[in-house]
Amino acid sequence: MRGRVRLGKRTKELAALLQPREIAVIAHEDLDAVGAAGLIEAGALAVINAHCSLTCRYPNLGPQLLLEHRVPLLDNVGEKIFDLLKDGDVVEIQGRKVLSEGKVVAVGNVITEYVISERQRMAKQNLASELDRFVTNTLDYAHKEKEVILGDIVFPELRHDLQGKAVVVVVRGIGYREDLRVLGAYIQETKPILVGVDGGADALISAGYKPQIIIGDMDSVSDTALDSGAQIIAHAYPDGHCPSSERLVRLGVPFHVVPAPGTSEDLGLLLAHSQGAELIVLVGSHSNMIDFLEKGRPGMASTFLTRLKIGPILLDAKKVSELYRSTTPLSLAPVILATLIPILIFMGLASPWRHYLRLFWLQLRLIVGWL
Repeated sequence: MRGRVRLGKRTKELAALLQPREIAVIAHEDLDAVGAAGLIEAGALAVINAHCSLTCRYPNLGPQLLLEHRVPLLDNVGEKIFDLLKDGDVVEIQGRKVLSEGKVVAVGNVITEYVISERQRMAKQNLASELDRFVTNTLDYAHKEKEVILGDIVFPELRHDLQGKAVVVVVRGIGYREDLRVLGAYIQETKPILVGVDGGADALISAGYKPQIIIGDMDSVSDTALDSGAQIIAHAYPDGHCPSSERLVRLGVPFHVVPAPGTSEDLGLLLAHSQGAELIVLVGSHSNMIDFLEKGRPGMASTFLTRLKIGPILLDAKKVSELYRSTTPLSLAPVILATLIPILIFMGLASPWRHYLRLFWLQLRLIVGWL
């Protein structure tokens, strides 16, 4: 295999710069699914990882995703490759070797289906101890962060009124495209406020929507999205340090800084809740231990506390996607409808249940049309 390389030690940032048919050179231990998906979407010819993509600490999903999309992965070649190559260099991959101008510059391990299955098996054996540490850290961080998360975070005045409205918060996580596609009819009919969390803003734009608010640490959102006219809220560390401020100032876009612990996804949800949203629909969410370990987080305290605070007004779009993919026989539809009609009438009279009713009705139409 022969191609030009593009190097980057932060996979998400590299994916935004990678050109189709280039070979991505990364330094990403335990390559996560979101990072791998970004490389696939960018059209990577192959991936060379300076670090180990599968340490067996937990069953991360990135290498499997690359394999399924036929993107070869050469693993654990060492960080010296960043000193020996530069963007645009032409390299050749021969088995385990990386050659530049006929000379071997790195040697790694070819990740095959067998390697992935064996390391996933070992990772699953280690999962119990990893889960124990994860739960302990979650409880520890929850104790430290509860005053901030459950209290009142100070948000700036918004250009859009969220009071009594539906809000769709989009994260560019696994399955976000399917979530957005299934929610298409709901978004068209209800005109909710659209909030993009970092790269979620680009996800909205790619789907044909315009984000009204962009929130996050701005590490995976494009300049195009930041210049789209959306109100920008930069997520800062609790001490006030905002790593994205330099970039935003350079782009010349107005922004507000909000210091808070936890993830930008949690901050987006808390923003919608604090402004009186009637229903929050979350797209591409991170909701399990593997998701958080892939993001490099030792626990999910802020997410646990955020969902505890928001309560029943939060709806995960993945559940709507599952409804759409349902294989309920068409013959059962009248029975289901007859059973649900009284419940749905009651729900339709209450708030925010009318949003659930509308989502259910839209998806039922999709299911019947699909069958």
